[in-house]
Amino acid sequence: MKKLFGKLNLNWPKVIIFAILIGIYSAVMAMLPIAKDTSFTDLTVTFEVWILFGILIIVNSKSAKDSALKCFVFFLISQPLIYIVQDIVNHSNLFFTYYKNWVPWTIATLPMGFIGYYMKKDKWWGLVFILAPMLLFVGMEYSTYLSKTMFSFPYHILTTIFCIATMLVYPIAIFNDKKLKIAGVIISTIIIIALTILTIMNPPIYKTSLVSSSDKDSGIVFDNTYKVYFEDESFGDTYIGYEEGIEDWMIYTNYKKAGDVTLVLESPEGEKVYYDIHVKRDTYEYTSRK
Repeated sequence: MKKLFGKLNLNWPKVIIFAILIGIYSAVMAMLPIAKDTSFTDLTVTFEVWILFGILIIVNSKSAKDSALKCFVFFLISQPLIYIVQDIVNHSNLFFTYYKNWVPWTIATLPMGFIGYYMKKDKWWGLVFILAPMLLFVGMEYSTYLSKTMFSFPYHILTTIFCIATMLVYPIAIFNDKKLKIAGVIISTIIIIALTILTIMNPPIYKTSLVSSSDKDSGIVFDNTYKVYFEDESFGDTYIGYEEGIEDWMIYTNYKKAGDVTLVLESPEGEKVYYDIHVKRDTYEYTSRK
């Protein structure tokens, strides 16, 4: 592990080649239907893997200037490629619409790479002021993916584990001083435990509406005299409410997890309409039947 974090011969050709390969790989993962909404596409959305790449470049650089320039060039090549490759294959326009979100971060890698190099000085301030903010950043990504895993297990579990593992590895691999290693692991552990508790105390809920009373797919005109419920109550709760904006009754749903569930709309006379719903993290599909 020490060789990976500080003893690699990471010269310019290797940095450029690696940037090209990881950019193409990320684009391919983003396009594969089987990889959609899994850990394999998370690196196209969030930072946890890119932080690892940045740290590897930093600790294997020969100077602060070398670190800053290599980090900048790596992101300058890899990030546009993710969108350019997709645009070439899918005839889309992602580069001119989504890449702009990465431009500020790419520019920020210059000062971040420069400052990050000083972790190699093996000083307490390198842990407190340089690595600790990165640990917290990864911790926030961990919280995000823990929430997603809780909602749609086992999706995103690899990213969740990756965040925990890297948070614990960074201080051990970067620093030589034993006290800094221990202090870093303690900081990471506190962040992990605190965010785990907060995430569990605030479980993910997907709040949305299903149909309105005037919706032709409902198969029935309903109001608050009707009953509505999930056949499997573990999926969450549902209720009928009046929507002032459209002046109509709506079926509202609060999903606690992903999967397949049947919702039942029952009239006061016992007439029932069934909605077979396929729930995802932030979307759903359904069919109705009587």
